[in-house]
Amino acid sequence: MPKILSPSQVEQYARDGFAFPVPILEANEVRELRADLEYWERQQGRALDYPEKSKPYLLYGWADVLVHHPKVLDAVEDVIGPDILVYHATMWIKEPHSPAHVRWHQDGAYFYLDPLEHVTAWVALSEASERAGCMRVIPGTNRLPLVEHDDKPGPHNMIMRGQGISERFDGETGVPMPLHAGELSLHHTSLVHCSPGNDNDDRRMGLGISFIPTHVKPLGSVRPSALLVRGEDRYGHFLPEHRLGTPMSPQAQAAHAEAVRLFRLRQNQGFTQAAE
Repeated sequence: MPKILSPSQVEQYARDGFAFPVPILEANEVRELRADLEYWERQQGRALDYPEKSKPYLLYGWADVLVHHPKVLDAVEDVIGPDILVYHATMWIKEPHSPAHVRWHQDGAYFYLDPLEHVTAWVALSEASERAGCMRVIPGTNRLPLVEHDDKPGPHNMIMRGQGISERFDGETGVPMPLHAGELSLHHTSLVHCSPGNDNDDRRMGLGISFIPTHVKPLGSVRPSALLVRGEDRYGHFLPEHRLGTPMSPQAQAAHAEAVRLFRLRQNQGFTQAAE
């Protein structure tokens, strides 16, 4: 029996590559986590951005809580099993009435992992309605191999490199995955997905957490880091990250900088290999 997903959601994930919505957080938890995130934005004098929005669980208490949240991990365990690593996480914030968007893409195209068993849990800290620019997915594309991606960076593209799929899915509108604050969605690493701009009056805020079973291996010569959040790692394919102690301490900032450096080094390596 699944721990938190319904049997039909487990079947949908296996068949279509996604499942939603999954209630995770109580209203008071959402308020506290969002307040903590926005406290650090005020402390830093700017909206959360790179590099802090990458792997924020190594810097901030709100993100540490989310990647270790028992209900989040129960949902992930229902689709990839009990031995779970966090390979990456990104905080996605679209300001009100913003054209910020993400092109059609597959996450696996820039994570360079094998086998393709990574699942993203996207946890909403504010309304992620269709008006707010929720994620849109193309059901069944999780069964595709990785499709060729290109880079089209732009001022409103939320992926730094602007990576995405040109032409093949241009006529698709996809299926929307709207979420209330405190809910999550799950999607497979090969699922083609995108998100349009935010026409809402509030920020659209969600943490995308990339979970992998511990047997998954990184490709390439750079050994990246990952954080064990449930079960046991009997393989040791990744350098071990350590759970956050004091938020934004010098130790936390050093650990975060090194983890992000390794992640970006792998992305650059992957880009070079793809170009060849």
